Amino acid sequence: MDILRHKRGAGVQGFLDDQFLVAMPGMKDDRFSRAVIYICAHSEDGAMGLIINQPQQLRFPDLLVQLGIMDETAAIRLPAEARDFVVRHGGPVDRSRGFVLHSDDYRVDSSLPVSEDICLTATVDILRAISKGRGPRHALMALGYSGWGAGQLEREISDNGWLTCPADPDLLFDADMERKYDRVLASIGIDVARLSPLAGHA
Repeated sequence: MDILRHKRGAGVQGFLDDQFLVAMPGMKDDRFSRAVIYICAHSEDGAMGLIINQPQQLRFPDLLVQLGIMDETAAIRLPAEARDFVVRHGGPVDRSRGFVLHSDDYRVDSSLPVSEDICLTATVDILRAISKGRGPRHALMALGYSGWGAGQLEREISDNGWLTCPADPDLLFDADMERKYDRVLASIGIDVARLSPLAGHA
């Protein structure tokens, strides 16, 4: 993924990195209705992020079996924390690819720093670590990602498609996905009932 490779090579932070992107009520694309997206990389070449409030039906133990990390018998014996680890739908692009967003107390060579405290890892090492209880203190996993070409996200924001705000790690990693959209808006003092879907241009 070019945007992530650029981020690793440049070692610089885009101005939307480590931000929440919150869908406005007038969002025309149903795939992003009431979506909260964490932006992992942003530059003049585009942006990449993960939807954090849409759970997948696929369970983490089943994913480990599918990937050949363990057999079904071992998956049944997983510790409760790993067994209940929710797999999320990260976006419509490359849905078979997995990404783990996590606290920086766990790192491997492929881990990419997103902010001072948060990293992104897209290799199976971290899945093995989580399954053995040796993973990061905080983590979320998503299949697929959300991507934008050069200037596309900026246009969508100016057209009133999205709100942006600094990401709160507590809201990022907690398991309450059903209320996350409303809670993120409430954290910046916005009542969803008062949001207008219409763009205002002076």
